[in-house]
Amino acid sequence: MQNEKIASIVSTFPCFAAIPLEQWQNTEAAVITLPARPVIEEGHIFQHASFVLSGSVRIYKLSPTGKELTLYRVKRGEVCVIMMASILGETGYEAIAETEEETELLVLPVALFKQWMDTYKELNQFIYRLFIKRMVSVTNLIEDMTFLPMNRRVAELLLRKTNPHSAAPLYITHESLSLELGTAREVVSRVLKEFERLGWIRLGRGKISMLKRSELEKLSQVK
Repeated sequence: MQNEKIASIVSTFPCFAAIPLEQWQNTEAAVITLPARPVIEEGHIFQHASFVLSGSVRIYKLSPTGKELTLYRVKRGEVCVIMMASILGETGYEAIAETEEETELLVLPVALFKQWMDTYKELNQFIYRLFIKRMVSVTNLIEDMTFLPMNRRVAELLLRKTNPHSAAPLYITHESLSLELGTAREVVSRVLKEFERLGWIRLGRGKISMLKRSELEKLSQVK
């Protein structure tokens, strides 16, 4: 692996800074690029640990009835903690992963990854801090699904996905929003149509325009 690529990896993942250059050059560590949409299925046994250098990977669960629930996304400078739990616990993958766009990954053979985890404290700490971060985010997701009304959850999602300083519409389908929220498309459509009736948004084919962001903020209690 070239020194420039190693420097770029360390810039994205400072936890690798302590690893000597010769360790990189004498191993099977590699950088690969995946196109959008390849999927890793539930039950997969990993031969490599993957670190996202660019792009986005959606991690989700699929119910017996076919309903999808997005757990989180893995973006630049992150790893999938469910993948890490699978590797460290030597068990099958407990979720489904799908690249949402062209995604560049650093891949380390499992044996090398475990060796570096044992040897380099910074890498070890990075992985376990991510476990804590993701545990909190998934717990918050469960709490939202359990306790928050759907209109508030939809409002919060629209606010997260749009820029408060731009009038550009959000290009997204009702189906995509429902997958994010773990509910039926009809439920999301009903909420969106109510928001449109109130004059807060305008619905178009595959897009949503924000008209009264302040009203959505009041509903979601986002300050």
